[in-house]
Amino acid sequence: MVGGGITGLAAAYRLQHLGGVRVTLLEATGRLGGKIHTCTLNTPDGQFLFEAGADLFLSRKPWALDLVRELGIEGELASPLPARSRSYIKRGGRFVPLPDGLSGLVPAALGPLLRSDLLSWRGKLRAAAEPLIPARRDDADESLAQFVERRLGREVYERMAEPLLAGIYGGDGSSLSLAATFPILREAERRHGSLLRGLAAAAPPNAGQPPFLSFLDGMERLPEALAERLTDVDVRLDQPVHLLAPDEAGFRLDTEAGVLHADAVLLTTPAAEAARLLRPLDAEAADALAAIPNGSVATLSLAFRADHVPTEKLDAHGYLIPRTAGQPIRACTWTTSKLPHRAPEGFVVFRFYFGRAGHDDVLEASDDALEALARAELADVLGITASPVQSYLYRWTDAMPQYTLGHLDRVARAERRLARFPGLHLAGCAYRGVGIPDCVRQGESAARAVHDTLHHLHPAFP
Repeated sequence: MVGGGITGLAAAYRLQHLGGVRVTLLEATGRLGGKIHTCTLNTPDGQFLFEAGADLFLSRKPWALDLVRELGIEGELASPLPARSRSYIKRGGRFVPLPDGLSGLVPAALGPLLRSDLLSWRGKLRAAAEPLIPARRDDADESLAQFVERRLGREVYERMAEPLLAGIYGGDGSSLSLAATFPILREAERRHGSLLRGLAAAAPPNAGQPPFLSFLDGMERLPEALAERLTDVDVRLDQPVHLLAPDEAGFRLDTEAGVLHADAVLLTTPAAEAARLLRPLDAEAADALAAIPNGSVATLSLAFRADHVPTEKLDAHGYLIPRTAGQPIRACTWTTSKLPHRAPEGFVVFRFYFGRAGHDDVLEASDDALEALARAELADVLGITASPVQSYLYRWTDAMPQYTLGHLDRVARAERRLARFPGLHLAGCAYRGVGIPDCVRQGESAARAVHDTLHHLHPAFP
């Protein structure tokens, strides 16, 4: 198995429990967890927890929560403060609340949307006409922007869906695939003839849970718990794979420490790395994976003393900035408003997100320049002029897979080509879901596929 992010860890854990498999996990870096990375900073004032990647996971996609329960760490979960569960859109220099009842990118009910100050009356009338818009039932791929504008109008897309979309993918909705990113929206339209009717009829799993969850000790607790339980897995860090090739035993992997032989190989690396390893086996599959673009993002956390901050204004989880605003910052999370334990008492933490598709040039700025942009934003919107007491900046270069139009066809083409090599499998955030639950699902599904393959190759296999 190549790759020790959350997908690879979930796959290794599931293979261990399926039994009968000797698993070796190769990770090119010196740590497990991939994009889930918590920085724990102990200071004389107390402990700060800064996230480099995701700070929450979605409970309504059940796979991560089910795994947490299986691992026995459900008691370590933390949920955002419900009293501050709303979020804002920054519009015209002021904060406008997102309407209640959102399902992904769009409202699941018309009432909250019509009461929202985000839309003009013209925009509200256009959205209210959604049930009258004929459903599109063909199989052609469609961009997210085209879909939302077609169903609900341009204002709903620009002022609501686009900033939410940027918060998930950092991408451009005019090029992102609806089928690959939000298939539930396409299915709602097809089955019910109306997006709003379809979403109203949907009953999300884990409905009794808060929609988002985290861990008291930070998100890295999940990969840590998985790693702790890999008692029958040979985990090798700092072991990049230089070459993958078929041989008489199945596959040969040339690593930093020597040559390994395997009956089956699961690649959970980024698509570009998978393309490099697969090119000697099948250039067409490699080309399909290499065509999956990636975006870059930087996250900056700034901590302030609470008496330097107008805390009475921090009554939400933060705010999003639409692309139309033309700002280098696309979002600001008020970390301690949703997860107070991420900082000692008496401190407030803000987290800024830089970079979006087509506007990655801001990421070339220096650390000091990015901090200056964030502090200028805080001074403008909240009047904060004090200096931060702590900061944590992390840059993710080419780390955000972009599911552009035709994405699922590219993935399927690669998988069809690789079917000629029994035992060779792909999984990870580059393919069928970027969120933590989706990665867990892909890892577990791939583990079962590997197990089935070994059973077919070796009839005596359990």
